[in-house]
Amino acid sequence: MNEPGNGPSDSVVGAESIVVAGRHPAGPTVLSAPAKLTVSLRIVGVRPDGYHLIDAEMVSLDLADTVVLGPGEGMTLSFEPPASGQSGLSVGADADNLVAKALRLVGRQASVQLIKRIPAGAGLGGGSADAAAVLRWAGYSDLVGAAALGADVAFCLVNGRARVGGIGEEVTPLPPLERTFTLVIPPFGCSTVAVYRAWDRLGGPRGDNGNDLEPAALEVEPRLAEWRDALHAATGLRPRLAGSGSSWFVEGAFPGDGRLVISTAPR
Repeated sequence: MNEPGNGPSDSVVGAESIVVAGRHPAGPTVLSAPAKLTVSLRIVGVRPDGYHLIDAEMVSLDLADTVVLGPGEGMTLSFEPPASGQSGLSVGADADNLVAKALRLVGRQASVQLIKRIPAGAGLGGGSADAAAVLRWAGYSDLVGAAALGADVAFCLVNGRARVGGIGEEVTPLPPLERTFTLVIPPFGCSTVAVYRAWDRLGGPRGDNGNDLEPAALEVEPRLAEWRDALHAATGLRPRLAGSGSSWFVEGAFPGDGRLVISTAPR
């Protein structure tokens, strides 16, 4: 399964190629960590180790977390809209945070201030974006090692618009497109692990709206349906689930109460 923050046994492939190591230099460094949107997602196979093979299109968004690195150690979290209004899966400031894992991967030490705007568990890649920002800062470019941290980290490391395959480590950049999307973000998250397990349990259904995980996500979290239906009623368009959920999106700008209008961001 494509579990965020976990990976196959060779999870540090490429780490030996990093030559910059040690402590953070004096003074803070401010990094932007753009969210990602999975525009389409097909599951094309399952490896013997249980990881799912995907064929997806992903784009970076103008919604971003901020990662501030400084001398010392430790991590603090603060939340700004829309993350502050989303009470889904929690984000911990501990050794399991993807930023902490990224620092260990590149052999760095730093104090970290995470300003979260990307809601957790919404399918927008917040943790992966934060980890990728640290990898870029450290000059790390190995996509296999990045994907071992989490399935979306490799794309977030490349950014822009890309076709993503394998378990997330195959990232082929695509020409940029200026696009606008309207999202609804429910006040609960979806566990990626639970959704993939449900997809397996249901026999690997194919989604009829460009995302094979939609049937499984609705099985795991039936409340998703009311948020999908509300976005449909407001826009007249059929919403698509963002990755494993919980966000729903349509293309175009439809501002209004409870809806978030976002645009693609260049690489």
